[in-house]
Amino acid sequence: MQARIAAAFSVGFAMGMGVLAITLWSTGHLSGYRPGIAIAATATPPPPPVAIPAPDRAPAPDSASPRLAIPLANIDPARLESTFHQARNGHEHEALDIMSPRGTPVMAVDDGDVMKTFTSKPGGLTVYQFDNTGTWCYYYAHLDHYAPSLREGVRLRKGEVLGYVGSTGDASPDAPHLHFAIFRLGVEKHWWQGTAVDPLPFFK
Repeated sequence: MQARIAAAFSVGFAMGMGVLAITLWSTGHLSGYRPGIAIAATATPPPPPVAIPAPDRAPAPDSASPRLAIPLANIDPARLESTFHQARNGHEHEALDIMSPRGTPVMAVDDGDVMKTFTSKPGGLTVYQFDNTGTWCYYYAHLDHYAPSLREGVRLRKGEVLGYVGSTGDASPDAPHLHFAIFRLGVEKHWWQGTAVDPLPFFK
């Protein structure tokens, strides 16, 4: 009787140990390997790359746009910053301000006729010049004085002096500069009317 009890105990103990070993092996506790964790790690996709935005750049002129000369000598266009979208008295500036000492010669950026010399409260002494195709109007403002030969109807050559940097109009007397703007003319070809575009890309 005792022999049978001992044999049954031995068989039961062996079966229990077998089940325990199988359980430990399947869960990874026996070998140190954990299938569930490994599968989860390999199944998780890597995080998407972080997009780095490109620096803002002014749009380049189209192929029909003129290549303009810098209106002031010794100015590197690469150092100029666009002021086109800056706020001015509740509206966009729609022009390029180029700081320069008073009396610096201002030169025509392109060939074309002087359509209007005009004195206004905001712009002071100004010059409106059309290009030879009648597509563009170039606007020079805050001039200190005009070149002696300048008058309406005169044809300017690119690089020819038309006036001198000042602070007339609403410009600060302590900050003389050239206010330069470009307008795409409409069919009426009015010197006071057009669609403003950022001048800076025309110099680059």
